[in-house]
Amino acid sequence: MNRFLIPILAACLLVAACSRTSAPAPVPLDALYTGGELATRIDRNFDRLEDEMYRPDSVFHSRLWLEWPGDAQGRIVLGLVCDARASGREPLYLQTILDHYPQFVNAQGYFGPEYDGVLNEQQLSGNGWVLRGLCEYYEWTGDPVALDRIRAIVDGLFMHGKGKFRNYPIDPESRRRNLGDAIGEIVYNDADWVLSSDIGCVFIGMEGLIHAYKLIGGAELKALIDELIARFLEVDLVGIRAQTHASLTACRGLIRYAEITGDASYIPEVQKRWELYRQYGMTEGYQNYNWFCRYDTWSEPCAVVDSYMVAVQLWQHTGDPAYLDQAELIYYNGLCHTQRANGGFGCDFCPSLHTGRTDIAVRTDEASWCCTMRGAEGLSSAANYAFFRQGKDLILPFWRDCVLNLDGFELVEQTNYPFDPEHGQIVLSVERASASVRALRLRRPYGAADLQVTVNGKPVPAVFEGGFLRIARKWQAGDKVRMDFTLAAVDQEPEPGAVKRLVGPLLYGTEGAAPAAPLYHLMDSKVSRESGYSRQIIH
Repeated sequence: MNRFLIPILAACLLVAACSRTSAPAPVPLDALYTGGELATRIDRNFDRLEDEMYRPDSVFHSRLWLEWPGDAQGRIVLGLVCDARASGREPLYLQTILDHYPQFVNAQGYFGPEYDGVLNEQQLSGNGWVLRGLCEYYEWTGDPVALDRIRAIVDGLFMHGKGKFRNYPIDPESRRRNLGDAIGEIVYNDADWVLSSDIGCVFIGMEGLIHAYKLIGGAELKALIDELIARFLEVDLVGIRAQTHASLTACRGLIRYAEITGDASYIPEVQKRWELYRQYGMTEGYQNYNWFCRYDTWSEPCAVVDSYMVAVQLWQHTGDPAYLDQAELIYYNGLCHTQRANGGFGCDFCPSLHTGRTDIAVRTDEASWCCTMRGAEGLSSAANYAFFRQGKDLILPFWRDCVLNLDGFELVEQTNYPFDPEHGQIVLSVERASASVRALRLRRPYGAADLQVTVNGKPVPAVFEGGFLRIARKWQAGDKVRMDFTLAAVDQEPEPGAVKRLVGPLLYGTEGAAPAAPLYHLMDSKVSRESGYSRQIIH
């Protein structure tokens, strides 16, 4: 071995080992009871996912998904599992949907036609969602049937990509880059590939494959994933006009792979692509353009979910609190804005300084074919991210009404953040104490001013390091931590002469001569095409 490489390799191994052992981890969802606006969102989405179009007799027969084998059948299982875990509510149709799988897969055990020598990236993407749904279901229930189905999809479909994934077409000049609507479509064939207008959607399949590897392992599967990852890292996401949803899903896969393998070198790769996304793929309203640099398109909540999760996970693995600020803005202004009155999720027109569009408006009332199902993962992640654990430190990166019961430590969290900017308040009440928790690490509320912190009524110096105030003590039942603050209005200037206003994490907009108000809404029926909804956010 080259002697100059030895210290570099040693350092990489040390970083990888630290990543595996020291990164904070979200507490299990079954240790949480979520309340407030997030609980309302989860319940409404759960109701929507049990409507007729998502029941077994419909989800396997709709013509919406003909070109995306397995996509709906995977996403609905994923969505129902996520909503069930976050709410504690029993899903009515989940088991029946899973029982229908054998009737609709081919003889090899996956959705769509059997492999005939050509790889269809939409089929790989759709079956990637089946893998994700089955993996989440298996991790929740331990059902061995799910594990058998996971192996069948990996062996029957994805293994045919061995040696071909390295040739997935990524030349910007060869890809047809300005095609497609909200539902992607097959646009042409290229040698071993059937290619989609959702450029890069094969890497959605990669993320499902990585999740499967976590459960079933295997050297051959790892080699296949390594081949896919190597190809993804070669993609010029901006030049090829990759779909932002596919790109961010792939980034989540890289983070998962780093966690599985202990190879921390994947985290900087995600950071690089995250900055590309923020520069060329994120709207002024913290949603996404459906493709990089296609500024006259629309947002897609699936990608907004991905962006929220990637931002939080980058904080988790780097400790940089700026990622939490980004996640907060995405949640309240991106994810929440796209959830409709029926609990589903829809697409918005994108405010963009590149096109001169300064308002946000509804483009699609509901993307029922994908985003309504996928929104469940975004909402359940928001619940899951309320608390992280690192040793005996309990970390609170976001503020939600909720109750935590973890290893005998019970904590009740109540807050009006960020909806009362003049009298912001967060109260944490210890109902039961346990030696399992030594310290609370409290994130500074986004945009907070005049911050005062007390423990049992006694002031505590509000010294935040890395975005957090750490309070260590021997906790006792009856202990109460309180934070009081205001949220000041801040005008940001995305470019000279253009201004947008934030109060705390809430982006403000105007309608006609009415006073500016938060873009945030709790599934307001006025946010629809029929109402002519539009809010000016750039002035």
